[in-house]
Amino acid sequence: MTQVTETPFGEHQGQAVSLFTLTNAQGIRLAVTNYGCIVTQLWLPDRHGRLADVVLGFDTLAEYQAGHPFFGAIAGRCANRIGGGRFRLGEESFTLACNEAATGQHLHGGVRGFDKYVWQAEAEADGVCFRRVSPDGEEGYPGTLTVTHRVRLTEENVLHFEYEAVTDRATPVNLTNHSYYNLSAQADDIRGHRLQIEADLYTPVDPATMLPGGEIRAVAGTPLDFRQPIALGAAMAKQPAIDINYVLRARSTENGLHPAATLADPVSGRAMRVFTDQPGLQLYNGAKLSNRPWAGKGGLPYGAFSGLCLETQAFPDSVNQPHFPGVVLQPGEVYRHHTAHHFSILREA
Repeated sequence: MTQVTETPFGEHQGQAVSLFTLTNAQGIRLAVTNYGCIVTQLWLPDRHGRLADVVLGFDTLAEYQAGHPFFGAIAGRCANRIGGGRFRLGEESFTLACNEAATGQHLHGGVRGFDKYVWQAEAEADGVCFRRVSPDGEEGYPGTLTVTHRVRLTEENVLHFEYEAVTDRATPVNLTNHSYYNLSAQADDIRGHRLQIEADLYTPVDPATMLPGGEIRAVAGTPLDFRQPIALGAAMAKQPAIDINYVLRARSTENGLHPAATLADPVSGRAMRVFTDQPGLQLYNGAKLSNRPWAGKGGLPYGAFSGLCLETQAFPDSVNQPHFPGVVLQPGEVYRHHTAHHFSILREA
């Protein structure tokens, strides 16, 4: 059975912060803290059995508190962008903080999103259960939202992210984990990784605002076509910066999840398959990491393409696009989101 240990990780605004380490019998190890539900470490074996950490992040809580590009964190109350920080629910208008300086949009929950709070946390049989109550008006969002987030690691080498939320007033909800993966464990950047995405369509954006205009377009004939496994470097030779939402095919498996993506590093042999019940997948290739020098774990510098994000979620700006999948949670309803990451080793070439 997966072992779960809790150790002190510091203090945030007078609240104790803990680090929970999940280890299964195969030696896979994941560390997650109740500050922002941040996944700080994920140790996977390569084809020779050598363990290494495959997610970007920091060694200390203080580094996360100083600000970062959502390394490993939960994004919410509404992940991705909301145009101009504005939306309407019925006859009422709401205005949120526009915290993304480059585009002027509301991003990942605002100035102080879910990633900047200490959550209640309790160790469970194979993981950790995090809980938080987001009060009415937080960051401009209506309604008191009660959120439960479970992170689990199984003996079958599957990492589960499970979210539930209820509200007392209609409000947008769209939660995701924002880990940056590099399956080479920083031996190289992600251009040598091979990626496949289970999507025939995507939602193009205005490069100036990074907002979709409502169009849903085919990936065929574009550099964003990952229907077959392709080296990221080959796609990036045509489009270096990728930060786009894919419309996933709704092909449910027995447990209610559908395939979303497969990421593999041919050199190390590490591979990860992503399954979800969400309609979209945001691929971000870390192109903007070089906008500021980041010193990661052990002082290792993080630059452009040091890691990539595969964010399972609803579409960006869905609250303002009536034909996109809905993100408004009503009183009496339960928001649910389940994503599973299956880890494996590639066969020798």
